[in-house]
Amino acid sequence: MADAIVELRNANIYQGGILILEDVNVSVNKGEFVYLVGKTGTGKSSLLKTLYGDLVLKEGTGEVVGFNLRDMNWKKVPYLRRNLGVVFQDFQLLTDRNVNDNLKFVLRATGWKHEKLMNEKIADVLDKVGLKSKGFKMPFEMSGGEQQRVDIARALLNSPKLILADEPTGNLDPETSDEIMQLLFQISRDYGTTVMMATHDYRVVHKFATRMLRTEKGRVIDNATISIE
Repeated sequence: MADAIVELRNANIYQGGILILEDVNVSVNKGEFVYLVGKTGTGKSSLLKTLYGDLVLKEGTGEVVGFNLRDMNWKKVPYLRRNLGVVFQDFQLLTDRNVNDNLKFVLRATGWKHEKLMNEKIADVLDKVGLKSKGFKMPFEMSGGEQQRVDIARALLNSPKLILADEPTGNLDPETSDEIMQLLFQISRDYGTTVMMATHDYRVVHKFATRMLRTEKGRVIDNATISIE
């Protein structure tokens, strides 16, 4: 499909030689917001790792942001990841430098060199996540919600077509979780960015209802009306 950002067909996903998910058929289009739900150990993380090139797809076909997953190797993975944004539960910010320098570190690591352009890009993404004046702050001076916004800003640096969010509200209180969810939906809506979010936070799944993928018994069930225990 022309608008598909993620396309898996008859894909078998392995981790350490063990079959984790069998016969996965999933298509996610430009600008879609999709939850990935399921009990711990049912393959959510393995699916995400396959999408960002951490696990090799050995059987079936897969394409992510125009990259063939069957054709991935260590040389090609960095190019794939420049088209992705990954948001983590535990923020993974560098604690010895301020927000601006955290973001500049990522830009330099992905090939940016021009100082003025880097500063403009950093200002742009911090504005998008509501932290326009916080670039000078150290991570330890910020709340959990603010740190998660920095993490999302970092994911936006290379204008990704796809954001993979792994439990982004897992360490946040309900009010802050709602703010982060509203931000992610806004980014998806305003910039046409596809978002796939793995979560155990069934409160936000109910409150911000959208399409769901569910990992269960070695399968991925694609059904927007599946019930959540």
